[in-house]
Amino acid sequence: MKKYKNIIFDVGNVLLVYRWRAMLTDYGLSLDEAERIGHEMFDSPGKIWAKFDLGIESDEEIIEDFEKIYPADIKTIRWFIEHGEYMHVPRPRVWEMVHRLKEAGYHLYILSNYPESLFNKHTEYADFMKDMDGYMVSYMINKAKPGHEIYQAICNKYSLIPSESVFFDDRAENVQGAIDFGMDSEIVKDEESFLFRLNELLTDAGLDQ
Repeated sequence: MKKYKNIIFDVGNVLLVYRWRAMLTDYGLSLDEAERIGHEMFDSPGKIWAKFDLGIESDEEIIEDFEKIYPADIKTIRWFIEHGEYMHVPRPRVWEMVHRLKEAGYHLYILSNYPESLFNKHTEYADFMKDMDGYMVSYMINKAKPGHEIYQAICNKYSLIPSESVFFDDRAENVQGAIDFGMDSEIVKDEESFLFRLNELLTDAGLDQ
């Protein structure tokens, strides 16, 4: 018997995998340099990437923010931001399971922190988008996980009842944010255990792999 009506997914390291280190080494950096620039981008003192996710500045403005702090690395940072199509790797087995969950009668949604340009590049050709009933992304409302506002926003937009929904995310703070909001949530640690859990949801609906 189904416990949930709605399954809500994060994107990065859930429906897709990120290869940002390999992307930067493909560009010509050593692994150490890739790690250093990745740290600059994702952990910058001014939380620039977090601001990028919120959609409160354009891509060019974000690049200018990085340039003020890391002028020597701005060419690489600009390239990274402008070529996000090289960043992600599909998870086809997960996508197939998502499709089966849709066929089993679950309502499926995306809830993710993302800048608009990267979200569009990472989902444009993704099969899972055809199975989604809707999505709420941080850039759309200038709010991000784990703040309660974004969980409330997806529930308001699609008339979801939190207790009828389960949310999958790869970050513990976002899982806890959902739980604090009143929604069941589970962390995604690796693809195999995630597939096992999704198959359990299929079994709950009277199907299995």
